[in-house]
Formats: sequence, structure tokens, C-alpha cells
Amino acid sequence: MEEKLVDSHKYNLWKNKLETNGMEVHRIDELYTRRNGGGEVLFSLLYTDATTPEGNKIPPICFLKGEVVSVLICFIDEETREKYLLLVQQRRICDGSMTYEHPAGMLDSESDAVSVAAREVFEETGIAISKEALMKVNENPYYPSTGTSDEAMYMFYCELERSTEQIKSYHNTTQGLISDHEFINTFVVPFAEGHRLITNVNGLLLDYLYLKDVGDWDLLKQL
Repeated sequence: MEEKLVDSHKYNLWKNKLETNGMEVHRIDELYTRRNGGGEVLFSLLYTDATTPEGNKIPPICFLKGEVVSVLICFIDEETREKYLLLVQQRRICDGSMTYEHPAGMLDSESDAVSVAAREVFEETGIAISKEALMKVNENPYYPSTGTSDEAMYMFYCELERSTEQIKSYHNTTQGLISDHEFINTFVVPFAEGHRLITNVNGLLLDYLYLKDVGDWDLLKQL
């Protein structure tokens, strides 16, 4: 059964936040909505007529996406202690180029961000990690595109110690859900080199936040 937009978790989360922050919502028009195989709302393009507490109209278009997660996976070589990033490689609609990103995904109707983060890592890389292994970077969500989207991002990282051969074995494997139009290859690369491959602002930020959190100032200077 198809979920109605107005009944979806992400729609009501967004609308309630608007009203909590003093917005007077006059009208919301659903221009386009995409759903997953189970009929749940994945994202939606909305036209919104709303007034701010100061009496101004707010720009009307919102790309409704909801809460999302991004996870930095850092391999640490057991012998050399060198750090590697495990990135996902895929083409993106922004410009059609091949992009390098951290594993990421949407919460949809769920509210447990760390569970979704662990699942997305498995789906996009084939690595099963426990919730306890994931370290949360931010308690409150960050908004990557405040002017056009409600997207609210939670960031995590995970350090995994492996042998050199084990680390290499995670490179260039095919992952992703074809039903969700995901055609993903894994890409293992030394940390600083991987950082330079990333063009996603959220991914770049997560690199810095991870290194700051673990106090790896020497590697931070290389970026």
C-alpha cells in the first residue's frame, strides 16, 4: 500500500520543525514524490507557501529528504599503522561524474540513526559492523543545503584494524541495491589521497571532524 506524503515520518518531522520554529505554513503542494518498493516515501519535491515569524515569505521550493547518515570507515594497518579510507565509488546526478564518498543513506521512517548507519555500511561495502563500533560526531543534525532542502545529516566514524592483505581485499568490490538504482564499487585508498578524491562537502567535513575527534594532528596537516 502506498504511503501518503502527509502520513510519512519525514514529512511530519519537517513540518513540525517549521511550526516549532515559528513558521506559519499556509499551503504545501506536492509536486513529485518517489517511493521505495514498500511504498514508503523516499523523497518529495514540494512547493511551500509559508511566512516567517518576522512576517516575510520564505523561498518556496523544498526537496524533502529527511534525516540521513554518513559514515567514515577508516582502516588502520596492524603493522604500519597507516590509515586508509574505504570509499564508495558511483556516478551522481550533480554532474554525472564518478564520485568518491563515504557510505551514506536515508533514515526513511526510522528514528535510530546508528542502526541505519550500520546497515548502510553493510549494504554499500559488505562489512558488518556493530552499533557499538560506530562513533557519533554530532548529536544534533547538520543541514547540508539549508536553502532548498530539509536534509538533516548525522555523521559517524569507525576505525577497523586489519592486516595489509585484508585491507586490500575490500578494494573494488561491487555493492549496492539495484532496486534503489545503486551501482557501487568500493575504493580503498590512503587517507590523505582519498580526501583529495572527495568532492562532496559533507564527506570533506567528516574527514576533518574525524581527525579532530581522534586527535590525529599529523594526518590533519597533510590534508
